[in-house]
Amino acid sequence: MQNTGQSSGEDELIRLLLKRQSELNSLLEVTRAINKNAATPVLIQMLEVILQNYLQVGTFRFLIEKDGTYACISKYGGEIETIGVLNKACATLSKVRSPESLAGNTNPTLKKYDYFIPIYHKSKALAFALIGNFNTSGEMLNNDLNFIQTMINVVVVALENKKLFRERLQSERLQREMELAAEVQNMLIPLRMHKDESVEIGAKYLPHQNIGGDYYDFIRLNDHEFLWCIADVSGKGVSAALLMANFQASLHAWSAVEDDLTNIIDRLNQKVVSNTQGERFITLFIAKYNEQTRKLNYINAGHNATILYSEGEAITLKLGTTMIGAFEQLPFLNEGEIDIEPGSLLVNYTDGLLDFEPNGDKVWNEEELMDFVLANGELSPDAFNQLLMDHLNIGIKGKPIDDITILTLRIF
Repeated sequence: MQNTGQSSGEDELIRLLLKRQSELNSLLEVTRAINKNAATPVLIQMLEVILQNYLQVGTFRFLIEKDGTYACISKYGGEIETIGVLNKACATLSKVRSPESLAGNTNPTLKKYDYFIPIYHKSKALAFALIGNFNTSGEMLNNDLNFIQTMINVVVVALENKKLFRERLQSERLQREMELAAEVQNMLIPLRMHKDESVEIGAKYLPHQNIGGDYYDFIRLNDHEFLWCIADVSGKGVSAALLMANFQASLHAWSAVEDDLTNIIDRLNQKVVSNTQGERFITLFIAKYNEQTRKLNYINAGHNATILYSEGEAITLKLGTTMIGAFEQLPFLNEGEIDIEPGSLLVNYTDGLLDFEPNGDKVWNEEELMDFVLANGELSPDAFNQLLMDHLNIGIKGKPIDDITILTLRIF
């Protein structure tokens, strides 16, 4: 009898050692797959094979946290429930932190299973598992449940790491995209503004973030004509920067061969529509000045109206059309023409100049800007721009919520 008992104990020990060896082998295989960055379906399949073939788990549901709720990423055996039913059932066990028997549970969904296994990280529930048709000996029960929890935990950690890695890649990709967009835009914004005996130009460009959607340009057409443009491209990032680059190339190309501003705007509109299929648009103000005739021709395409200051008075230049890129054919197009007196100041700006978070009872709008121009219209372009920014920073004290661009010209 003693020999029989001793033999039985040795057999049980050998069985336990073999079981532990199989568990270690299973963990090793899963770990190797994780280290090789195996796809999520591969890891899930490995987990299911281990549960079905090694531990004889007949029914399995594996729910993992995703955007505040739980998605079922593995299920086999039994009648398949909806994700809503599983979420509702597992919510009743939200305070359970370790494997728990479902024997005697009255919930109609949970009572079909044998055990509930939660996976937590600190106080956050990362995943839940339900196992059923699970026949194991009483002596090995705790060992098997702990092993199942360990296996699920390893897979959950791997999936979390994959998620974090994807998020990091996305963040780095977005950061690089913004850097590339900023580089493109910096190549488009003139480094120094033109100045000769006919015109003096000053510009301020303050992107709200690393990359903005504003653009301005000055083009000397010939000995007695020049053209300038200020624009605001919808959207941010590389796509907006590339649209801006394409717009600049088209503007330079058409202004070199077209004398009529309406033709230039029509062609620019067709180009933007062709490139963006109506998904992006550009507001802009474009003007062409002839030094011999002192005539200024302009078109305002849905942009903030340029302010013309001359001899103590100020007016806005509003004639034009709607934004370009929104319609295949512009619904209307009016070109403005005005005589320019010597010493006139033209203030061009994007809508960010007026978009400030309110600060107390301070008011800043188009009327206030007009009053500022009337009070300071005799300053040089650079001095005017700097005083305007000082007024916003010190006088208004509001926070900008968009890019700010100011392009100011003094025509002699």
